[in-house]
Amino acid sequence: MKFDIDAFAERYVAVWHEPDPVVRKESVAALWAADGTQATEESVYRGHEALTDRVASAYEQLVRDGGYVFRSAGDVVGHHDTVTFTIWMVPAAGGPVEWAGRMVLLLDADGRIREDFQYTLPVPPCASTRAIAEAFVRRLADGNPEDIGELFADEVEWVLDWPDEGHPAVPWIRPRHTRADVVAHFREIAAHHAAGGSAAPEPHLVVHDTDAVLLGEIRQTVRATGREYAAKVAVHLTVEDGRITRYAVYEDSLTVARALAGE
Repeated sequence: MKFDIDAFAERYVAVWHEPDPVVRKESVAALWAADGTQATEESVYRGHEALTDRVASAYEQLVRDGGYVFRSAGDVVGHHDTVTFTIWMVPAAGGPVEWAGRMVLLLDADGRIREDFQYTLPVPPCASTRAIAEAFVRRLADGNPEDIGELFADEVEWVLDWPDEGHPAVPWIRPRHTRADVVAHFREIAAHHAAGGSAAPEPHLVVHDTDAVLLGEIRQTVRATGREYAAKVAVHLTVEDGRITRYAVYEDSLTVARALAGE
C-alpha cells in the first residue's frame, strides 16, 4: 500500500483539535477501521464510538480547556502496513513541550488504523528548543514586542557583530541584557518600519539539544521613505528551562543601515 504518510500523520494530529462533534466523528471514522483500537498505558479504546469519545475527551480537557495544541515532531516513517511518528503537546500560546508520545499505527488494506499504540516518552531537550523557536517565529510574524519578550529569560546574552558606536539610522542594533531590553528592541524595529512588513519566506530551522538556528531573510519597508529592502539573516537561539537565554544574530546589517539612511 502506497500513500502520503506525512499527510496521514497531519490528519491524525488534526483530529485531536477538532471542535465540531459531527466533523470529529467523521474524521475518526475516516482514520480508524470500524473495529480499530487505540491502546494507551491506562486503557484500550475499541470501535468508532469509544474512539470518538476518547478524542472528544482529550480535546475538551487538553485543547479547549487546557490551552494546549498537539504538533508532529516531523519524524513520520512507515513501510508496508505500519506508520510511526512522535507527537508533542505544547501550550497554544507557545512554550516548552509538556508531553511527548510515540504513535505506532498498524493499518488495514484500506489505509485505516486497525491498531494504534501510544507510548509516552521522556521530553528531549530538543523538543522544547524547537517549540520555543517555532513560537518565536510565529510571534515575530505577529509583531507584538511584548509577546516576543515573554519567550526570553530575565537575563539574556545578546550577541551581535556591530561597531560600539552604532549607526544613527538603526538605533535598535545595540547590546541588550534583559527581557525588557528585548521588548524595547522589537518595539524600536516596529517604529521604523511599515506595519506588517513584506512577505518573507518561512525560515529554515535547525535544532540540536538546546540550540536552534533560524536561516532566513528580513523583508521590510522603511516607514519614513517607503523604501523596501531584503537582508539575509541567521539567528542562533539557546533555550534553557523553556526560555531563550542567548540570542545571537548574524545579518546583512549594512543593507539595513543603507535602507534606513536613504542611501
